Amino acid sequence: MSNGTSGKKTVLITGTSSGVGLASAISFAASGYNTVATMRDISKRDGLEQAAAKAGVSLDIRSLDVEHPEAGQTCIKQIVDIYGRLDVLVNNAGAGYLGSIEQTSDADLRRIMEVNFFGVWNLTKAAIPIMRQQGSGRIITVTSVGGLLGQPFNEAYCAAKFAVEGMMEGFAPLARRMGIHVSLIEPGPINTEFVSNVRATSGPTLVALVPPYDRFLSHYMAASGNVFSQYGQTGAEIAAFILQAAQADQPHLRYVTSEFARKTVSPKVTDFDGDAVVEAFAARLGN
Repeated sequence: MSNGTSGKKTVLITGTSSGVGLASAISFAASGYNTVATMRDISKRDGLEQAAAKAGVSLDIRSLDVEHPEAGQTCIKQIVDIYGRLDVLVNNAGAGYLGSIEQTSDADLRRIMEVNFFGVWNLTKAAIPIMRQQGSGRIITVTSVGGLLGQPFNEAYCAAKFAVEGMMEGFAPLARRMGIHVSLIEPGPINTEFVSNVRATSGPTLVALVPPYDRFLSHYMAASGNVFSQYGQTGAEIAAFILQAAQADQPHLRYVTSEFARKTVSPKVTDFDGDAVVEAFAARLGN
């Protein structure tokens, strides 16, 4: 493996065409990382390039569709060949969907699971051997309060995020014994392009709703709109938590990113940072 990094750490970030991913790419690059910023559709790179130029940073922008396991494996191999190592993986790429169980088609369900769960699973699986051999690494995954608390009209999305939460929480004790730290970033409402994209892709389903779903959704959307306007965070605010998890000496398993999000999940979660869970299982693994 060649290494022309001059001691710089290397990060791979998925879903960087906008929102949290874009802000994270700029943040890591500004902090001195070799930043590999990936996106499914490379033609959407203009916003990221403009942000990088404004910030005065350079990025390695690449195409990566997380729905294809072999693409992730190839990307990671190329990164290691060029930079010599992979220090941080940020699983940020995601897809949302509005529609309850009865309205969610098999195709939509599988799409949501492929992007939000299997994509994370496969890319993480490809990164682990590199980090294990290094004896160090950070795996940071953006989930949601929807990974802790089920929400109406979000059954498919929450199912995928719950799955990711279980996967990462289960792996975290093993990872820690190998020098790898696992972190989950759990935002509440975010005011980025993600929300408008979700509504656009869910449009045909929502228009076709029949009673009583139409009435339920109308009330739910009205209430959600107020939540976003009052409590929504920016992509940059979430990116700050991701960078914190990457740079902390002892990063937490769980980062709930706002007081509103904490209050939302507090009836279900009391160990907010997740450290007690990881330590309890790590203790069973010996030294």
